[in-house]
Amino acid sequence: MTLATTILAAALAASPGARLRTVYEARYADLLAPMLASVLRYPTVAGDEGAFAAQRAWLAGAGAALGLVVRDAGLFTEVELPGPPGAPVLGLVVHGDVQPADAREWKVPPFAGEVRDGEVWGRGAADDKGPLVQALLAMASLRASGLPRTATVRLLVGSTEETGASDVTDYLKAHQAPDFSLVLDSDFPVVVGEKAWHAVLVTAPARPPPADAPFVVTGFEAGLGTAIVPDRAALQLRWVQGPPQWEAWLAKLALRTPSEGTRLQVSGTGVERTLTVFGKSAHAGVALAQGRNALVSLARLVDGLLPPSPAAELLSFCLQAGQDLVGTGLGLPREPPPWNGFDVNVATVKPAEGGGWTVGLNVRAPPSLYGQPLRSHMEAQVRAFNQRTGASLSVTGGYYEDVPLVLDAEGRLVRRLLAAYARATGVRALPVTSAGGTYAKRFPRSIAFGMWFRTKPYPGHAADEHVSLVDLNAGVRVLLEVLADLAGGPPLQHPFER
Repeated sequence: MTLATTILAAALAASPGARLRTVYEARYADLLAPMLASVLRYPTVAGDEGAFAAQRAWLAGAGAALGLVVRDAGLFTEVELPGPPGAPVLGLVVHGDVQPADAREWKVPPFAGEVRDGEVWGRGAADDKGPLVQALLAMASLRASGLPRTATVRLLVGSTEETGASDVTDYLKAHQAPDFSLVLDSDFPVVVGEKAWHAVLVTAPARPPPADAPFVVTGFEAGLGTAIVPDRAALQLRWVQGPPQWEAWLAKLALRTPSEGTRLQVSGTGVERTLTVFGKSAHAGVALAQGRNALVSLARLVDGLLPPSPAAELLSFCLQAGQDLVGTGLGLPREPPPWNGFDVNVATVKPAEGGGWTVGLNVRAPPSLYGQPLRSHMEAQVRAFNQRTGASLSVTGGYYEDVPLVLDAEGRLVRRLLAAYARATGVRALPVTSAGGTYAKRFPRSIAFGMWFRTKPYPGHAADEHVSLVDLNAGVRVLLEVLADLAGGPPLQHPFER
């Protein structure tokens, strides 16, 4: 008996999940690293239509090579493994767009798609192109296994998840949602609650500097996006009263210590100086505590050292808002598990229309306070700040339309997913809640399931985003166990009921 025949015989005799794992290890595991490295090379940041077109072409070729059916569905691409006629549809939902990346902060080019020492590096390796490739190979394994299918498996690859998920609205106008879906863009073991995602914009309008100000702020910027902990914040200064006297002022600044994990760089000559603080980027929902906020550190360093100005007022507000990561400085209430209160990221600074600057806050909110009531709360906090400090800040916009997702932790699908996770990992775990917002809020009958293990730091949205092949393969094994059950076992009726 040949080795291949032995492997096949063992696979046929094994449990459905073990059978799929055997097929995956024998035929597809070696494709994981090169496929992921390849798709990471498309810089699918919002606005780069060429990259999205190239990635769709890649997806069409990769899916076809794996024996799957690929269809263009507008802002989504469908990749399907058909089941019997009339079978229910199990959706696997991922997104192919990524957050921007500042190459200056990376050890490798963010869109090079490099494999180093058992790890795959690149923007999207975790969020969410890793799960995209994991799903493709898991579906191919199910197809090649010969295991009878009781459901159609449909992978849906979106394109605007990182910028508001308008792709879902567009898709549902012309397409029917799957009977139920697993969104592979969060944590294991299974996520039964997601906080509401809000952007809060606070503006300091322009005004003339005091006549006796020795220097003025001419530039102020921070952050790449609302959902990323800012790893860079810069303040540009110009001396305007006679010969520059920077030495005494910089000596006061030198007495202060940057926040842990951040560093200050002072540059410039003559009348110009630039203060740049470098920190560590991180996903503002899933890994907020892993970041080191450069903007809050800058605010702490210059607190009380700047002449009165819109920038000084805004930095003072950033310092208050960034007092901690749960919104204590914004008067947000603390809550017990499983929601654990709010998550607040003081994220960006950009020029305001008409002059001045606007800070963008990302607030992930539990069911107790979200939406327009949260905006009203923030407006009251800004008014109180103005009364206390004499500032003239205002809440000038943002996004408050998101709502928390709350699912029954005892639902049938949740129990099946937990059981599959236990079979694949040997770990019996409880469902969790998350501050990361996913497609599960937007697709009907959806729940977030993996593909990240909570015991590891989450690299999504961070500089040097990378994932180990050990973890990627472990995630595939969990997904294979789920597919063996949900696509190969008895159809699941009323998945979100008890």
